[in-house]
Amino acid sequence: MAPDGSSSVGAGPVVLVTDSTAYLPADLVAQHGITVVPVQVVIGGTSHDEGVGVSSESVAEALRDWRPVTTSRPSPQAFLDAYQAAADAGASGVVSVHLSADMSGTFGSAELAAREALLPVRVVDSKTLGMAMGFPVLSGAEVAARGSSLQSVAYAVSARCAASSAFFYVDTLEYLRRGGRIGAAAALLGSALSVKPLLQMTDGRIGLLEKVRTSAKAVARLEEIAVERASGFEVDVAVHHLSSPDKAALLADRLRGRIPRLRTLLVSEVGAVVGAHVGPGMLAVAVVPV
Repeated sequence: MAPDGSSSVGAGPVVLVTDSTAYLPADLVAQHGITVVPVQVVIGGTSHDEGVGVSSESVAEALRDWRPVTTSRPSPQAFLDAYQAAADAGASGVVSVHLSADMSGTFGSAELAAREALLPVRVVDSKTLGMAMGFPVLSGAEVAARGSSLQSVAYAVSARCAASSAFFYVDTLEYLRRGGRIGAAAALLGSALSVKPLLQMTDGRIGLLEKVRTSAKAVARLEEIAVERASGFEVDVAVHHLSSPDKAALLADRLRGRIPRLRTLLVSEVGAVVGAHVGPGMLAVAVVPV
């Protein structure tokens, strides 16, 4: 309700809001009318909106130079502004979808803002990140465009997030260790120099998937795992990387030839926020059943 007691809920479709760690291509954001709230990345004490004034390469360079790189959640006001814009545009509600609450305070900021919003807002913890979250957001936007209810849109997003897989290879666990985001993978620290860890998102946290001995074997296992997880499903797939475009392109080409029911395949570099925690050389795959 508005402060004067009148309703501010419009008759328009539900609007999708997400954060910048979905790494949605800009053309799809525009096409589906999705609002993206940037997470903050801090390099050498200076804070930037992800995607504005700070590139993935600048983060990779700072990490290589051992300059301090940290991240911080958007303010509740940033989300409240996004929800108000949706209300002003006549939306009937908002579904706000964010990276795992176990990895960031972003979800908490969105929840605080939702309590003050002048229209109904459903906040969804994706329990993942990257296009494992981005593809479900796109699905939510498609469901919303058909005039579906807030509950139906939120369910479509949540169900697809729950079915998604996200797994990745990092050259070193050092950056994840610094950021406190390795979770169950902490046991690897003692042998980090002698193994190439494959990690995965499990119920919102990063955990160990496998250990391999070389980077070549790690990339080969990413391919095999993606094919296994896609088996029997029509799927959308994304290959993410940080400062490894050639490896990402090669992996994508291999997956294109090996996943028979592939609907969409996207290749993109992760932004500054995820890059700050995984370090240069990261390769990731998201497999999301349709």
